[in-house]
Amino acid sequence: MAERESVWIPGGTFVMGSNKFYPEERPAHEVIVEGFWMDVHPVTVGDFRRFVEATGYVTVAERAPNAMDYPGVDPSQLVPGSLVFHRPPQRVPLTDPRRWWRYVAGACWHRPEGPGSSVEERDRHPVTHVAFEDANAFAHWAGKSLPTEVEWERAARGGLEGATYVWGNELTPHGRIMANTWQGEFPWQNLATDGFEGTSPVGSFPPNGYGLFDMAGNVWEWTCDRFTADHLPANRCCSPSGRRPDDAAIPRRVVKGGSHLCAPNYCLRYRPAARQGESVDTSTCHIGFRCIVRTHQIANERQ
Repeated sequence: MAERESVWIPGGTFVMGSNKFYPEERPAHEVIVEGFWMDVHPVTVGDFRRFVEATGYVTVAERAPNAMDYPGVDPSQLVPGSLVFHRPPQRVPLTDPRRWWRYVAGACWHRPEGPGSSVEERDRHPVTHVAFEDANAFAHWAGKSLPTEVEWERAARGGLEGATYVWGNELTPHGRIMANTWQGEFPWQNLATDGFEGTSPVGSFPPNGYGLFDMAGNVWEWTCDRFTADHLPANRCCSPSGRRPDDAAIPRRVVKGGSHLCAPNYCLRYRPAARQGESVDTSTCHIGFRCIVRTHQIANERQ
């Protein structure tokens, strides 16, 4: 088991979701969760490097996509790579993400901007360009798990019931920037008032009430739950076999926390209630993960 610092997240009842922001966060509802241990910060580049060196693991972004999974796509375009953000030089319509996202051949966790880039001085930055499978593989190697959406949100709230942000209800209390997010007009104007244009070293901003860093901004974090368009029960009438109409051909998992690319004019999702669905085969420059340990995992280790 890889040794990393973690803190105890107490179990209990809390109100998950929000009725005030995006539709997928509704309805706010009461849930119960058991206590667990959570890593104090996202898995870093240094952490992931040790995993790769110990196991020889090859990430999804470093493998050529399977042509059978992408019918109609020219096989010559199915090359290893990942999605990289490119800031346009002027204001663009917000309806077409292709204006700022590019699939870059060769981009991966140790070449985050593509060939010629490196993570040589980013050991304390969260690892990125990791797909859901990669995050799961690391967690298994470390003797840990990815959190459920409920567990992640419980931890992010830090004991603040119903607060808008992980630190309270004011975005910048006393003028202090509390997380690595986008300042300016997304996607073309990045003022970098917080001091960072991309990812930041973990722990660069204050922790929440449970002592967890980067639960808002920096990078989105994978959870183990499948994404649904709202918090309503999964079994609906007129949905055969309990399958929801919003299930996609490529499964999506919930990511939480927002990232350094989240801005109020486009993506106000650096809040504990915010959630988004991400295809399991997707890796990008703004998605990472952190791990948890449940009490039954500790009991199993001791047997």
